[in-house]
Amino acid sequence: MAATIISGKDVSAEIREELKERAARLKEKGHAPGLAVVLVGEDPASVSYVTAKGKAAEEIGIFETTIRMPGDSSEEEILRQVDDLNRDDRYDGFLVQLPLPRYVNAGKVINLISPDKDVDGFHPVNVGKMLRGEPCPLPCTPYGVVQLLVRGGYGPDGKHVVVCGRSNIVGKPLAAMLIQKRKGANATVTVCHTATPDLRRFTLQADILVAAMGVPRAIKADMVPDGCVVIDVGVNRVPDAAAAKGFRLVGDVDFEPIKEKASAITPVPGGVGPMTVTMLMMNTIEAAERKAGLIS
Repeated sequence: MAATIISGKDVSAEIREELKERAARLKEKGHAPGLAVVLVGEDPASVSYVTAKGKAAEEIGIFETTIRMPGDSSEEEILRQVDDLNRDDRYDGFLVQLPLPRYVNAGKVINLISPDKDVDGFHPVNVGKMLRGEPCPLPCTPYGVVQLLVRGGYGPDGKHVVVCGRSNIVGKPLAAMLIQKRKGANATVTVCHTATPDLRRFTLQADILVAAMGVPRAIKADMVPDGCVVIDVGVNRVPDAAAAKGFRLVGDVDFEPIKEKASAITPVPGGVGPMTVTMLMMNTIEAAERKAGLIS
């Protein structure tokens, strides 16, 4: 029997309906939630992401401003903009869209963002809080993975989760979230990476397998145990002469054969992708609720 498809579009839509209600409650208490996005340059992928964030904010009822800066903006100018947003009470959270120009120290920019307004969940203070299990903004993509599992009925509690990938954006924070001693976590976590010998030996032990490697179809069917839940974080462009754009998107798992073995699987596109922007909105609403004293 083919795997159940875990739809990020459906789960994202469910969460956004909840966020609309929370945004409305905040406005009733006189606090309109606000988000600012800083976009440096005109990188097409970044422009697309920022546009999606603006649309999501409007849909939910979040006041959003996109601050566009020239592609040749200096590091000092970007840092000055961050400092201005730290002090601007209209915004409960903001982010600087990555990647930044190569001459800009992205770590320096992220470190200047106020931890309370860090809705990307990248600031070292928030990374430390996440590891300790304290309330804080969580990195959006791994936060979305956890929500997909829990809301899809595939909670990680007591399960062996094998995470393939150790990036600061997905692999490491996801492992930190899943090992916490609380409902919706409580997993035994194995993290594999490029230096892992015999990757298949580990993936075959997984109850839940998360692929976040950035390599098209790196996970093959013989690496996945029967009945495993497979979460594919990868988004890769591969050439396709039949496609209008000359390429198509595939994940980090070999979807077609693996869906015949897995009990559930996320598609690419339409799986984890829609969750990332939605979790950014979740972080913004939660930042507003903390500022309004509604949550701790």
